[in-house]
Amino acid sequence: MRSVIADIRDADAVALALASAQAEIVLHLAAQPLVRASYADPLTTYATNVMGTANVLEAARHVRSVKVVQVITTDKCYDNREWEYPYRETDRLGGHDPYSNSKACAELVVDSYRRSFMREAGIHLASARAGNVIGGGDWAVDRIVPDCIRALLAEQPIDIRSPGAIRPWQHVLEPLSGYLVLAEQQYADAAGALASGFNFGPESSGAVPVGELAAGIVRHWGQGQLNISGDPHKLHEAGTLKLDISKARVRLGWRPRWDFDKTLHHTVDWYRRVLCHGESARQVCLAQIADYQTLAQP
Repeated sequence: MRSVIADIRDADAVALALASAQAEIVLHLAAQPLVRASYADPLTTYATNVMGTANVLEAARHVRSVKVVQVITTDKCYDNREWEYPYRETDRLGGHDPYSNSKACAELVVDSYRRSFMREAGIHLASARAGNVIGGGDWAVDRIVPDCIRALLAEQPIDIRSPGAIRPWQHVLEPLSGYLVLAEQQYADAAGALASGFNFGPESSGAVPVGELAAGIVRHWGQGQLNISGDPHKLHEAGTLKLDISKARVRLGWRPRWDFDKTLHHTVDWYRRVLCHGESARQVCLAQIADYQTLAQP
């Protein structure tokens, strides 16, 4: 595999990378992915998530080998009304914070390119909107799982700023499997009927409060304490967010395989094995992928 390290905001670098690869399928996952970081640096967030997406699509439409493009956005691209029911692909796009808003903007860029350029070029362009992803290997600051793990390793209480916020938690392998299923079916879909947005999230039982997630991490770790600290900066974040995955289930035959407890088990187990037992991160990842694949067989 050939890797090219470049800035997604650099249109020329993106165009050169895609032209050199002569790929048939393009999956765009690059992003500034953090809500709180978007408040600190909104311009970089918009430049990365909006113009970065435009750069990928503009480059892809000029590469004759490209047949399928898939842009990964987020469940936060929807205009959050704090509803109890889950959001569907037909619901209104929006976003209060710069991160969520930038992803809604990216969806609009996708829609424009699909209708203006991609159909004429014979390229099937879809977007994938994933729920809150957790799993081993996440080291980001201000993300609940790595923050919990850092506190547990330091034998410090876990600070929880929004214990009641409900999110659709899923293991990282779940949406990845969805992206691959969608890309495969896009490629085989001569009519372009799948060139649209798709939600990938957990079953309804996976949409639980942050406090319950943190308590589950402590339970699987075997020790630890929670400290409900609140948010001293009072930055706006959605209170309730759920996803309706009916479209992916019906149109693609995709469904999540791990329930909430299994998701927590594999997440905590990854950090314990790598950080406490010194196992190879790559080998632990491969083992978890193999475990997931046994359940993902039709």
